[in-house]
This record gives sequence, structure tokens and C-alpha cells, in this order.
Amino acid sequence: MQAFEILLPLAIILLFSKLMGLGAHKIGMPAVIGMLLAGVIIGLLKYIPWQPLNTAFFGADAKFALDVIGEIGVVLIMFSTGLGTDLKKLKSAGIPAVVITTMGVVVPMGLGTLVAFLFQRDASVLAWFFYGAILTATSVSVTVAVLKELGKLDSRLGASIVAAAVLDDVIGIIILSVLTGFSSGDGAGGWDWFHPNPGLVVIKIIVFFAVAIALGVALRKLFDLMERRAPHNRRVPIISLAACFLYAYGAEKLFGVADITGAYLAGILLGGTLSETPYVENKVDTIGYLFFSPVFFAKIGMNLDLGGITLPFLAFGLVFVVAALAGKFVGCGLGAKLCKFSWNDSARAGLGMMVRAEVILICAEQGVRAGLVDPSIQPFIFLIILISSVLTPILLKWTYSREERRTRGDRHAPPPVLPPDWGESM
Repeated sequence: MQAFEILLPLAIILLFSKLMGLGAHKIGMPAVIGMLLAGVIIGLLKYIPWQPLNTAFFGADAKFALDVIGEIGVVLIMFSTGLGTDLKKLKSAGIPAVVITTMGVVVPMGLGTLVAFLFQRDASVLAWFFYGAILTATSVSVTVAVLKELGKLDSRLGASIVAAAVLDDVIGIIILSVLTGFSSGDGAGGWDWFHPNPGLVVIKIIVFFAVAIALGVALRKLFDLMERRAPHNRRVPIISLAACFLYAYGAEKLFGVADITGAYLAGILLGGTLSETPYVENKVDTIGYLFFSPVFFAKIGMNLDLGGITLPFLAFGLVFVVAALAGKFVGCGLGAKLCKFSWNDSARAGLGMMVRAEVILICAEQGVRAGLVDPSIQPFIFLIILISSVLTPILLKWTYSREERRTRGDRHAPPPVLPPDWGESM
């Protein structure tokens, strides 16, 4: 395959991803759904018996090139997510956000691990936990849009959900880092510094975070200096991207931690309090979602293989979907109730944190890469995103409209009719 031949699949992927993404957005769903569907449609090309077409999209060289571009897309998504993680919100999150997040991580991870244990008995303990860790991911972009539309985003519940989502990302990435560290303890994901001993793996992860944070402090000082001398200069996002790639590379190569963890941590360290963060985030999003990220999502859709789903795995996948939805709803709902929210607001907290999007796909893909997660789980991850993205806005709006109707009915209800002898009986 010559270098120019990759341009055809790239053109088709970008065109289909954009069209399907716009279509998904028109019906109120995340663009990632459209990008995945674009990949599924492109994946059907493999059934056309024309060798040049199959080679262009599914040959070894094309697959490698798309994998590289898709991997850059994943790193950019996590870097952008880190840039959007406001450290000030973490400090002022308050008890409700912490409790909602904790319950929203423990319950779905426990349910996911239990389901994997019951249905995947031949898998390792680490694989069971990885299935559970996949379900800790959340994405409240749909929820934020709904709450903003209803004028509830600045309420106590809205603020708690947004802060809980920020904490959820941080905790989820830490869990993923630990599990990935254990999975790469044999040297497959980095230098074979240590034999896969649990204590040493944890030490290696702690060293990674310590080194990364120390370098991050120095980088922040450098960026402060650049901002004062040349604000909104293109060198800022360029050096930010360089730092992102170095963190991602060092995380996986030197410490056996997932590259997305390095990218996410780089985003956190370079974001939050820097005045140039919105400018850098805008440039990264433009680069990522213009080219690299659509390739990643389309590639997942192209690689969906329903042929590997047996009847037992179908049962596992469907129960896994239920665990994903019920885990967040019950866990975050109980967390909100423990913080003395009303039953209605507790249900809304559960619904709001139930939505999944790109992060759950990335977590699942990491598990597949590590050999811990069966690739056949991907269609069910797709189903989780689809169901949660559809149900959440519908149910959230319904709970508020029902409450408004009830309040309006109570306000206009006639006074109770007392029996004639009411005064005498008193």
C-alpha cells in the first residue's frame, strides 16, 4: 500500500462521520453516536467482494494507519477532558458531590464486576474488575444541556451533578490507571522494571503521578511566563500538545500506565487556573474533532463483529447493559438521598449521572488492548451509550414536568369541604 492510498478511506470516514454526527445532533443525541454508526456503515464494505476496496479499508497497512490516527484521537480527547477539569470546582465540590461520586463509582463497578464474575468464569480476576471499571465512566453533557434548558443548571442539584461528574472522571482514570498498571506488569506495556507484584505495581503508579505532577508544576511556570509575554500566541497550544504527547508516551512506555492517563493528567496540570486554558482547549478540540477523533470512533464501528457473540455472551452483554444503567441510577441516587436531597432530586441525580459517551468507549478499548476485555463487548457499550442518551433527557424532563403539574394542581385546588357538624365536633 502506497502512502497516498490512505487518503481514500480517510475521506470516506470523515465525510460519513460528519454527516452521521450532524444527523445524531439533529435528533438530540451525542455526535459520537453518529460517528459510531458511520463506522458501522463503512464496516459493511468488507462484504463487497472487490479486493481493491477491501484492501483500501481493511488491509494490514490501512488498519495500522487508521489505528495510529485513532490512537492520537483518543489521546487528544483525554487531554481536552483534562483541560476542562476545573480544579477550583474540585476544591469547592462539597460533600454532596463527593458522596454522589463515591456511590456512583462503587455501585456500578461492583455490579459490573459481579456480572462479569457470574458470566465470564474463565476470565481472570483482573478482567472482572476491568469490566466493572468500564461502568464507572460518565458523561453529563446531555444532562447539562437538559438542565440548562429547564433553568435548573445553577440549582443545588445541578451544581452537585456537574461537580460529581468532574470527580467521577478523576476517580475513574485513577482506577483505570491501577488496573492497566497490573495488566502491563509483564512488560507488555512498558519497561519490565518490576515483576508483576501488586505492591511494586502500586509503587510504580505512585512514582508516575509524583513525577508527572512535579513536571507539571514546572510546566505551569513556563506557561505563565509565555502567557505574560505573548498571550493567545500559537506557541502555547503547540507546546501544550507536545507536553500531552510526552506525558502519554512516558506514562505507557516508562511506567506501564495507560497513555490516556498521561494525556488526561497533562490536561489537568495545564488547565484549570491558567488563563490560556480556553484558548488551548479550543485549539485541541478543533484539531481532535476535525480529524483524529472521528477516525477513532469510526474505527470502533468498523471493527464491531457480531459474529463472535454467542448466546451466553449475548446474555452477559444484556445484563451488563442493565448493570451499567442501574448502577449509576441507584448509586448516584442513593448518594444524593444520603445528602438529604428529596426523592425527586435523588432520582434526577441518578438519571443525570447515568449518561455515557466517549469515555466509556475509550475505557472499553483500553481493556481490549490489554487483552482483559472481550472485543465482543463493544456492541453492548454502544447500546449503553444509545439507551442512556435517549432515556436521560426524556426522563429528566418528565420528572420536572410532573412536579410542575402537581404543584400547579395543588395551588388551584379548591378548599376542602367540611362536614356540617365540623364546628360542633370541635
